[in-house]
Amino acid sequence: MFRGKKYKESAKLVDRTILYDPKDAFELLIKTAKANFDETVELHLRLGVDSRHADQQVRGAIVLPHGTGKTARVLVFCKEERQKEALEAGADYVGAEDMVQKIQQENFLDFDVVVATPDMMGIVGRLGRILGPKGLMPTPKAGTVTNDIAKAVNEIKAGKIEYRLDKTNIIHCPIGKVSFGVEKLYENYMALLDAVIKAKPAAAKGQYIRSCVTASTMGPGIKMNAMKQMA
Repeated sequence: MFRGKKYKESAKLVDRTILYDPKDAFELLIKTAKANFDETVELHLRLGVDSRHADQQVRGAIVLPHGTGKTARVLVFCKEERQKEALEAGADYVGAEDMVQKIQQENFLDFDVVVATPDMMGIVGRLGRILGPKGLMPTPKAGTVTNDIAKAVNEIKAGKIEYRLDKTNIIHCPIGKVSFGVEKLYENYMALLDAVIKAKPAAAKGQYIRSCVTASTMGPGIKMNAMKQMA
């Protein structure tokens, strides 16, 4: 894989043989973020579970203390009589059958999160093949299938993120921007880690958090010692 000059320079600053204390890791991450834009900071957690088994799934949602640094675009599926309520709450797009057709026929995907009232899941389900692979299908566990539209939209706009295992048993989540600084990144990290630890399945055996890596959009991965938070 080709790596640019800036990446190679940043990579030299990272010792891949050690696990950094979280605050030291974020301090180093800020030094290695050399792009000419405010890079997103991501956290990657490899868990000691098997996502192929239903009783070992790890999934949920959390409002990060300092948000993500990005205002999510929200699409709400609800009946016509509640569409004004959704717009007033801050939804970017609202609709019902018309929005289903727009997504199916025009490949409209100009949104980051989908919220739906329970009575709309019948028609939203028809979008499963489109929204599912992109992680956009609303679910009760993530708080995106709800009758409380205003609360759902407000929380998403405030920085609510969903975490879920991928097929390789890793959770990938944004936890802020490089401009946040060490303390805000650390507080967001702790909030996400705490949520993931609390979501540990009863069926999970052995070491739960196998590895924890943070990285900026264009920067190298930095291994972190997350075990102290497991105590």
